[in-house]
Amino acid sequence: QNGTLEEVFGTGTAAVISPVGGLVWEDKEIAINGGEMGPCAQAIYDALTPAYLSTKLEVLNDELAVRSPHNPIEMIKSRVKKPASIVEKLKRRGHPVSVNSIVEHLDDVAGVRVICSFVDDIYTIAEMLARQDDVNVLMVKDYIRSPKVNGYRSYHMIIEIPVFFSDRKQKIRVEVQIRTIAMDFWASLDHQMKYKKNLDDSGEISEELKECAEVIAQTDMRMLNIRRKIEEKECPDKLLRFDRD
Repeated sequence: QNGTLEEVFGTGTAAVISPVGGLVWEDKEIAINGGEMGPCAQAIYDALTPAYLSTKLEVLNDELAVRSPHNPIEMIKSRVKKPASIVEKLKRRGHPVSVNSIVEHLDDVAGVRVICSFVDDIYTIAEMLARQDDVNVLMVKDYIRSPKVNGYRSYHMIIEIPVFFSDRKQKIRVEVQIRTIAMDFWASLDHQMKYKKNLDDSGEISEELKECAEVIAQTDMRMLNIRRKIEEKECPDKLLRFDRD
């Protein structure tokens, strides 16, 4: 009654997260956090969302493993932005720091990274994910066909997926990055090195990193061609389609 109880919520199989907006105690109704989701429930909600999407991707991978000679997905990583990073991004873009502002303005609070073996696996996974009934694709950025200036390659999707509460269903946005093992190797090292400070020859280093990205991209395509030659000899009637555009 004195307001020291800040948050109540429940979790279970029927609902991902169920905030409690009020309690009845000795015939008195007590409001909790103004009926809004609190920070702890929000954190669990954010953490479970990429896990839900990862499960969907694992099911797709199992299906593709039956249809094709190899498992297209090598690894699935999920992450939720740290609170400090969320606050910094909102302030940098001139938005207020609030839960509603996060929902309205940020697309990458929850993220899933899918690591594939070959380049054609990327497009296969993206197409199958987009065909899911409960997945709504909001945006696609193909940095494989159109790499970034620094050489970065990956396939990005912003999608909406439903998350179930005890009394409603709410769609939230998730960023999905799909890339090959080689692309992920380059991106991880580039991310580590570009945050090194006080480099006098940063331009030269950036150019070397870009050259490495080109070599890795060529290696990706060579590995794909080798795999296709093997498949053609083993089962010429069951080649996977690959868009060469």
